[in-house]
Amino acid sequence: MKIRIRLEWLAVIVAAAVLLPLLFFSPVGVANNGDFYRMMLAGGIAFADPGESYRDKYFGYFHRLYHYGPFSADRYISSQIIPVFIAGIIGRAVNSQTFDIRILSLLYSVLYAAALFVIVKFNKQRSIVFNTVLIASLALVFLDIGYVAYFNSFFGEAVTVIFMLLTFGLALALPHSDKPSVWLLTAFYLSAVCLVGTKLQNAPIGLLLLLLGLRYWKLRADRAWRWTVGIWSAVLLLATVTMYAAAPSGLKHINLYQTVFFGVLKDSPDPAADLRELGLPEEFKVNAGTNFFQKDTVIKQDDPRILAALEGISHKDVLLYYAKHPDRFLQKLERAAKNGMSIRPLYLGSYEKEAGKPYGAVSYAYSTWSTFKLKVIPNKLWFTAAFAAAYLAVLAVEYARRGRSVQQRLYVEALFVLALVGMCGFTVPLVGDGEADLGKHLFLFNVCFDMMMVVSVLYVVRIIVKKAGLPRGA
Repeated sequence: MKIRIRLEWLAVIVAAAVLLPLLFFSPVGVANNGDFYRMMLAGGIAFADPGESYRDKYFGYFHRLYHYGPFSADRYISSQIIPVFIAGIIGRAVNSQTFDIRILSLLYSVLYAAALFVIVKFNKQRSIVFNTVLIASLALVFLDIGYVAYFNSFFGEAVTVIFMLLTFGLALALPHSDKPSVWLLTAFYLSAVCLVGTKLQNAPIGLLLLLLGLRYWKLRADRAWRWTVGIWSAVLLLATVTMYAAAPSGLKHINLYQTVFFGVLKDSPDPAADLRELGLPEEFKVNAGTNFFQKDTVIKQDDPRILAALEGISHKDVLLYYAKHPDRFLQKLERAAKNGMSIRPLYLGSYEKEAGKPYGAVSYAYSTWSTFKLKVIPNKLWFTAAFAAAYLAVLAVEYARRGRSVQQRLYVEALFVLALVGMCGFTVPLVGDGEADLGKHLFLFNVCFDMMMVVSVLYVVRIIVKKAGLPRGA
């Protein structure tokens, strides 16, 4: 008897074939750079060895095993708390003494497989060639170790890539039918809330997703549908505002310090003049080009004078400064482009110490795409801008061709919002955190760029298939 596997289930099987050996059988991950602690508290998870040396605990080695401690959100709000908390509960049931981070990785992997399932289910075509490229491109790009290694860590990047794929997979699924289900709409909004709530940096995209969600109002005219759109839109807006309002004051101070001293003042020809324009004392010019975590600054970053001065400005003032000095912002954009093709920070090790690898060694297993991006794709602003312009131009043409079809136009609009999210991911880190750890802070941009690249490849393949009359499947 002939056995047929639906394409979306084939995508899940391919994902399992890649994720199991990478994350579970001979696990690799991403070493702690000092950011894990907040999220570990959410799962009631503690370091396995409290006396472990600083060198072994940070940067060089990935840690698979942890112990348990008290649960605490530490006044830090993030949707990542939910899977980490669940993993902590499951971990206690499996082993009351030791937490294995692969439990968290398993939760992430299931959600990731669900995202790939949705994308394939609602975007496959009746073309063998197109569907082959669809599966291959998703596997090549989004199962790359640069993305999935984050699953074996407490970094928020894992949640970001999962819910980016799931949110836009669902966004493209909704216009797929004449009468989409309320449950599909609810899943879209819930995924969008989780994406926005991952970290403060993602909050601005909540407004873009809100506008996209409101556009789905037109897909159905019944009361249940429109009530669902209205209620979930309010929830998404609330989540966006909450991320801003609930950000810890200490985090806001760190971000502002980075934005001013490691952003505006970094490489500035006249730091004193920039400080005056921002309404800050000129005496702080001695700290120009320093980041918050440096130990050799002339004035301590938490000096009461700096704390008080930064209380008087906000990121809006920085944005206004760049609006008045577009040449300076262009300089920052070029710096972002230079760091924009790196999916993961290569200064963080991938292996456990027990693996016997050199300190800080990075795994390149299943890294074809991330290596290609890093070494071949131009890390120049002109390329990033040209790619975005070409992508948007094609969307504009397609939008005009769709006529009055609400479903087809909403499909294109979702892809347009994807580009806008990418632009936010490219610019927000510069305004919100200066040039600090740009390679890592541009992660959202990386995800969007890769999604847009896959969309572009599939668009070209679809045209070729149509023009060449290549074999079609059932």
